[in-house]
Amino acid sequence: MGGRIRIVVDCVFMTSTSQGLTEPAASGAGRPRDPDVDRRIYDAALDIFGEWGWKGFSVAAVAKTAGVARASIYLRWPNSTDLLIDAVRARVAVVADRSLNDVRAELLSLANQLLRQYIADTGRSSVRLMLEAHLVPGLKEHWDEVAASQIVAARAIVSRAISRGELPQNTSATLLLDTLCGAVMMHVQAVPASLRERQLANLDVYVEQLVDYVLAAARSVADQ
Repeated sequence: MGGRIRIVVDCVFMTSTSQGLTEPAASGAGRPRDPDVDRRIYDAALDIFGEWGWKGFSVAAVAKTAGVARASIYLRWPNSTDLLIDAVRARVAVVADRSLNDVRAELLSLANQLLRQYIADTGRSSVRLMLEAHLVPGLKEHWDEVAASQIVAARAIVSRAISRGELPQNTSATLLLDTLCGAVMMHVQAVPASLRERQLANLDVYVEQLVDYVLAAARSVADQ
């Protein structure tokens, strides 16, 4: 059940808009903002935060990494806090619970979303968010929403699967989500740079194998 789903992995985990990027509202009239500059700034902001944390995060560091003038950043954001919050909101989205009437298809969708959250910078910014979101005023709320959406989606998937008879009654949504998240994070972070290209080319196969393994483990509980 649940046919093969091809996974398309972007270089970043973006929220959905017609342009593929959520941008903060433009500040006043003037020349339209360059979306390429915005993308470079977002990339650099998450890269700096992932590598150095909030203590090492600054507009100057982001500007240097993005290859833009600091004035270009200050035209968009008044300070480093607002810059980081917008970058995280644009790239680290809440997980969507997609009801597809098939537990395998729904878990593939969830695993794909989790994978995209970590794949952009080998998961450094997501791990950093777990550790330091509370240090950035206004950022903890968004990260809490992201984390909560993962739990809600996992519980909904398990509940629907149990009601359809696809999973045992005693299936733990917590263990299922822990297995998916932990496996995805380790898969992204543990692969050496020399194998990165091969990893990206085989992500769809990996996710299908992971989901099938999790389903087999969950169903085996009924046999104990």
